Amino acid sequence: MISIQSKWRYLFMFLGIQLVVMALLSREGYQKRVSYFIRIFRKPDTTGLSGRNQTTVGIPGGDVYANLSTLFKTHVNEDHMPLCPKTSPLIGGPIHVKFPSGLTLAEVQRKNPLVMRGGRYRPPDCEARHRTAIIIPHRNREHHLKFLLYYLHPFLQRQQLNYRIYIIHQAGTYTFNRAKLMNVGFREAMREEDWDCLFFHDVDLIPEDDRNTYVCDSTPKHVAIAMDKFGYKLPYKMYFGGVSALTPLHYLKMNGFPNNYWGWGGEDDDIGLRVSLGGMYISRPSVKVGRYKMIKHKLDKGNDVNPKRFNMLAKTRQTWKSDGMNTAEYEMISREYMPLYTNITVNIGTEAGLHSPPPPPPPEKAAEKHPEKKAPAEVPANVPAKMTEGDTNKKPTQNTSNHV
Repeated sequence: MISIQSKWRYLFMFLGIQLVVMALLSREGYQKRVSYFIRIFRKPDTTGLSGRNQTTVGIPGGDVYANLSTLFKTHVNEDHMPLCPKTSPLIGGPIHVKFPSGLTLAEVQRKNPLVMRGGRYRPPDCEARHRTAIIIPHRNREHHLKFLLYYLHPFLQRQQLNYRIYIIHQAGTYTFNRAKLMNVGFREAMREEDWDCLFFHDVDLIPEDDRNTYVCDSTPKHVAIAMDKFGYKLPYKMYFGGVSALTPLHYLKMNGFPNNYWGWGGEDDDIGLRVSLGGMYISRPSVKVGRYKMIKHKLDKGNDVNPKRFNMLAKTRQTWKSDGMNTAEYEMISREYMPLYTNITVNIGTEAGLHSPPPPPPPEKAAEKHPEKKAPAEVPANVPAKMTEGDTNKKPTQNTSNHV
């Protein structure tokens, strides 16, 4: 038989253990572990885009539009508006990102009433301290584009930026050339306005934290350093892909981007090397802030892996001054000011040049039947048959100086 004294002893030991456990749970580290296990068994949120949830384990995410509900168009004299604060009071931190199937561009437009034609925005109640152009190379990615616009517009508005979004669309069906399209975007954006900063942005990457400000640094900045597909880590030290930011001076100092990378891969590393060859360094935000979620997709048709990329990278030190912004040729097809972005469609040619080489001569038999007639030249598929009405850039464009 257990004595009454022994019972009291066991009772005090039990109470003491409980007090120790409670003290441990009160510590921040243990609270995080407990909340982590609770989230494992919690049913995931299946509500609409505006629901609050977690972007990743331990990091709360909010509705990207939540902080914009108080913004409205004012009638303040623009010449007397105060400067916006150095740090925007609208910034909220982590953002919950998801991709519902029913989203439309009409809904994106409805949720961004202050965005002007051409994807242009200015803060309604203060003068922005920074002017940023967003350059997005594009072809056949309309599904991804609507998600990027849904998140990117409020993301930039929360940072109180003066900005415009440019979509640089490659015409035709020839192999995709991302870097050359960004050269086109730089030139056309700078022709339109005197931007302080240019962000070169993949269409399938969604920013997850608005503390990752879309403002240039004193050196070229690589912004997308923590993508979910890489486990939210920088894949390697010289990686410069996804989203990057340069001032016009940075861009010209490194002679822009290469024009000869046709297909997927290689151009990001070439660009990173150009930063170094131009005597500059790469800056980055913290891994906690520079987070991006990628829209999952297969490799695009017409954007096959570039088999020459490693050989081309090995020659960058010899080619960077002769292949870049100073040799970028293209033909403007159209410039359209859409409700949420400026769409610039261009013919960037092929590896053989801006215009494809002429087709081979017809067979001898056909020439013998009609010796007095010559076969008409075939128009390459990627060269526009007719320029858009009102276009002022109808001739091939070539930059021959280091000035925009």
